[in-house]
Amino acid sequence: MSPVSPPLFAPEPPTWLAAARRAMQSPPRKPRLPLWVNGQAVGSLVEHFLIDTGIAGRLGGDALLSKRERSGTAVWLLESPTQDATALMGRLADALRDAGRSGPWRHEQLAVQAVDGSRIGTVERGAVRVLGIATLAVHLVGIAPDGRLWVQQRAANKANYPLHWDTLMGGMVSAQDSLDQALARETWEEAGLKIADLQDLRHGGVLRFRQPDSDGGGDLGYMYEDIHWYTATVPEGQVPRNQDGEVAQFALWQADEVQQQLAQARFTPEAALVWAGFADWMT
Repeated sequence: MSPVSPPLFAPEPPTWLAAARRAMQSPPRKPRLPLWVNGQAVGSLVEHFLIDTGIAGRLGGDALLSKRERSGTAVWLLESPTQDATALMGRLADALRDAGRSGPWRHEQLAVQAVDGSRIGTVERGAVRVLGIATLAVHLVGIAPDGRLWVQQRAANKANYPLHWDTLMGGMVSAQDSLDQALARETWEEAGLKIADLQDLRHGGVLRFRQPDSDGGGDLGYMYEDIHWYTATVPEGQVPRNQDGEVAQFALWQADEVQQQLAQARFTPEAALVWAGFADWMT
């Protein structure tokens, strides 16, 4: 892999990094109760807002959302004798949206897993933070042959962190994708690059985010996400070109330019910590 010169974060980690790493492992701002769907623990919900908003109770047909006890612990139970987990989660997600308590609606399904890792269904992406559902994402650090770093600026219409800087690519793993498929799809959609054309593609590591999130308004959201990040060299003559309208521009920066923008909080929090992981990985 092409060396980065000068090294990112030399000679020592910047002052903002310790705080950012603490923030990525933060407890919820309000107490949350486990969410069970048809007998499987899948996420969590703030304890009181379902009752306050009238969402608790019947969700249509025989779908019932109620607070019960399981092994001496209060939990939210979403259950139906006839509907599967995907249908039930869809009803709950729609109720959250109609009450104005979801994140931005994306018409994209993400996988829902039980505690043992088995997949039990899918749910709309806009509901996952409020429901405390575990999610996966991928990021790609793009390196030019001369050691400079590719970055993207998020479009002005992005719901989160508009016009902030990001890695070459960052995106969620949808329900139909494996990690490898998501990496290839998002790299094409965001940067117009084919994975097969990149060089020295490597898995750099996993960042585990467990922190409050703004989805749903107030203190309802919680981010429970593992970000798998990768590095690759973008060959000479290959220039990223956005395909999905979610990127304002791409730029090719020296490591010190990346560091300056990080110090000014111009990167998304996730991208900032990917860059920090990349810096550790390079040393």
